[in-house]
Parts: sequence; C-alpha cells; structure tokens
Amino acid sequence: MTRTDDAPSTYPGERLGLPPSGPRSIGRLGRRVVALVIDWAIAEVLCLLLTRPVHWYDRNTFVTYGIFALLQVVFIATASGSIGHLIAGLRVVPVRPAWVGVVRPVVRTLLVCLVVPAVIWDRDQRGVHDKAAGTLLVRR
Repeated sequence: MTRTDDAPSTYPGERLGLPPSGPRSIGRLGRRVVALVIDWAIAEVLCLLLTRPVHWYDRNTFVTYGIFALLQVVFIATASGSIGHLIAGLRVVPVRPAWVGVVRPVVRTLLVCLVVPAVIWDRDQRGVHDKAAGTLLVRR
C-alpha cells in the first residue's frame, strides 16, 4: 500500500510501499556508486578498444558517454538494470508494475548523463532522473 499523506516516513521507500531492507527495498548510495563506477569503467574500456587512441588520455569523452548511455538503455530495457546494477545487486523497476519498456530507460539515461538530476534526491532517495522516468532503483 502506498502512503500518500505527508506523515514523516521512517525509512526510504516507505511511502512507496517498499520494505525497509532486503529485496525490493530502495537501493542505497553505496550500491549505486559501485554500479556507476562499474558501468563507467566498462564504457571507458570499450571506448579505448574501439577508438584505439595513441595514449589513454587521447580518447574522446563523448564516445565514452555514448557507449555508457547505449549500455544503460539496452541493459535496463532488456535486463532491468545495467551491468553495474546487476553486479551491485540492484535493478530498475517501474513505479507501477509493468515492463520497464524503452522510453523509461532513455529518459532515465539522458538525465543520468546530465549528472545534476541524478544527485538531487527526494526523501525516498529517488533521484530526479528516476522520478521523471517513473522508475525505482531497488535491491534484487
């Protein structure tokens, strides 16, 4: 049952009807950071392999962003989470039970790439990117 009142919640996700811990609880900051680092490292390695720069610092950052975004959209749409999310024990689910689809991952990824929407959270620890996409990042 989802809480709609303005009563203070005792844990993130309570207003959304999620458990305080365990599967389907809100993914916490530590896991999110680990997932992001893994995803970015994969994008960096793929960028280096695809562009073969003379020096690692000669790579094109926009190519890395593109690879990162493509991996996010493809894996969230097909596996309910990026490679980093899956390794960190997280998954992306829509607020209302359904398939996450293609539009939600695109919106979410574009806002993550802008960075600022991903670091502004509400009291349920949902970033602007998740709210705009209608998704939740929860534990598997």
